[in-house]
Amino acid sequence: MSEVARIRDQLERANRGGAWHGPSIREILNGVDSETASSRPIPSGHTIRELVVHVIAWEREAAARLEGAGSDDLPPEKDWPTGPAAWDALLDELDASHDRLMSVIGELDDDALDKPVAGHPATTYHLLHGVIQHNLYHAGQMSILKKAT
Repeated sequence: MSEVARIRDQLERANRGGAWHGPSIREILNGVDSETASSRPIPSGHTIRELVVHVIAWEREAAARLEGAGSDDLPPEKDWPTGPAAWDALLDELDASHDRLMSVIGELDDDALDKPVAGHPATTYHLLHGVIQHNLYHAGQMSILKKAT
């Protein structure tokens, strides 16, 4: 198995299931309704909805960077944007952003992993592992918030 295939496998496990650590983002979101997603059990914390929109933003940004676009850093309004009002539409966006990133990664070969991302100091390898780590960090937050509501 190539290293790119291993990275895709880890990202898929983090987002859709089969992860060693526990439930994936989509497994955590199973059974979460719009009211729960918008609940703020920690007054100064984010909601599940906000975390989902943030994960989408960074998956889109990672895909854009791998395609040679993207920004140096996301300003707050792009880092923590608002998503569609409908919870089901937001979940569809989550799936679409994940599918797009998986597709972009699928076009890479192992030699691309050591190359810097266009316009960024990080390598492709660092970016992709960062996305996986980022998603798992926020999955943990979502899990706690789901239990708190």
